[in-house]
Amino acid sequence: MDIRKSLVFSYLDRYASLIINIVSSMVIARMLTPADIGVFSVTVVLLTFIASIRDMGAGNYLVQEKEITIDRVRAVWAVQLGLGVLLALVVLAASVPVALFYKEPRMRDIMLVVALNYAINPFGSLTYAWQIREMRFDALAIVRFSATLAGAVVSIVCAWRGYGPISLAYGSLASTTVNAAMAVHYRPAWFPWLPGIKEIRRVLAFGSQTTGAAVIQNIAGNAPELLLAKLQSMTATGLYSRASGLILMFERLVLAGIGAVAVSWFAKQSRDHGDIAQPFIKATSYICAIGIAFSLGTIFLAHSAMRVLYGPQWDGAIELTRLLAVALAFSLPASMCNAALMATGGASRVLRGTAVTTVIAVILVTIGAYGGLTQMGVCLIISSAFRTIYWLQQTRAALGFAWSDLGSAVWKSTLVGMGAGVAPLLVYCIFGALPANIWWPLVFGVPGAFIGFVAMSTLVKHPIQEEISSALALIKQMVLRFVAKFQ
Repeated sequence: MDIRKSLVFSYLDRYASLIINIVSSMVIARMLTPADIGVFSVTVVLLTFIASIRDMGAGNYLVQEKEITIDRVRAVWAVQLGLGVLLALVVLAASVPVALFYKEPRMRDIMLVVALNYAINPFGSLTYAWQIREMRFDALAIVRFSATLAGAVVSIVCAWRGYGPISLAYGSLASTTVNAAMAVHYRPAWFPWLPGIKEIRRVLAFGSQTTGAAVIQNIAGNAPELLLAKLQSMTATGLYSRASGLILMFERLVLAGIGAVAVSWFAKQSRDHGDIAQPFIKATSYICAIGIAFSLGTIFLAHSAMRVLYGPQWDGAIELTRLLAVALAFSLPASMCNAALMATGGASRVLRGTAVTTVIAVILVTIGAYGGLTQMGVCLIISSAFRTIYWLQQTRAALGFAWSDLGSAVWKSTLVGMGAGVAPLLVYCIFGALPANIWWPLVFGVPGAFIGFVAMSTLVKHPIQEEISSALALIKQMVLRFVAKFQ
């Protein structure tokens, strides 16, 4: 499957799943309290550290390996299956101590349910990695959509019946189960079911470094919630979770779709041509243009967006959401660095760089947690800026791109993003930071942002203009075909 078709299916998958997640979040946010969300968030954050090592990078190994053999597939399957069972037992054993440490018995029950995920997950992981390698994003879209829908339905039903925060755990289990069942259906016929250890050292040699980087990244990414839960309250943690959740919509809208394709695309470009500097710059320019537009829109429309999505009980997260949007804007130029480095076999560079940036991030986040949510947001902005500078230096050393080329691409993207931000800014000035009517800012701000984005991308001749033109041409063609059927 070529890159454009891969992106189409990847985004169809992401947007369909995002719609389901948004709707379910809107419903659940009105059934559960900030404290309930905080309990589940802290539990998930703790388990994220374990999730980082659930396959020791075996899936990533399968994606980037140049020559696939039966023995290597057996080794990947052995690592994934063995770790899945082991981690399920670890979570079961840790459930009581964790609940005692946070003085929250509900965390124990949540961990007991989530432990089953780790035992079930390996049955989908192997096929998932293979489909990414082969760029089979059509099959991936079906699998992930089915899993997301199942998880959302189960979570909503359980929350409606008064199960509390464990409702989200039941939804996660349902999603994992459906994902595994669907992945088995798409599993290649030649894939062996019997694990093997003949090539396991080769798999672990690569995977140990990527896993180390993932664990360290999770420390930096999840430190805010863990520290807020201990130094502030579960309510503060819940507010942070909702604010970061709104910002993470950009990851689900854009980064997840591009990122899923980018790793396999970069790896293929590296195998075929050995140079991915220009593809990296082009992908970065797309992300910066869309990301800056999203950040500015979020800053100026945060109150309306938060009220519409989650209701007035989450107003305490609005100012933090604006600060996190600024942090997102600073992080954009480095969004594709890890994917590019991993695709070119730079696992050791990723591990080393992740360790450095995480130390700085944790120090800043700790300072922020002592001061509260606003100080936390400011510290995350500083951390994001440092991380971007560091990762771009590391990626340039590996890929050899020119600073002038990257700077030109990012500047054009910034202009496009600022063009999209004009309408939200005008809405902010007219209606204020906390508008009484939450709908008018969105009615004028969102379409205006899209018009500004398209106009500025055309004016500065940004590469994303080609994608917009192709998409509009495709839509026009589909409309004409539809009309022709009734003539």
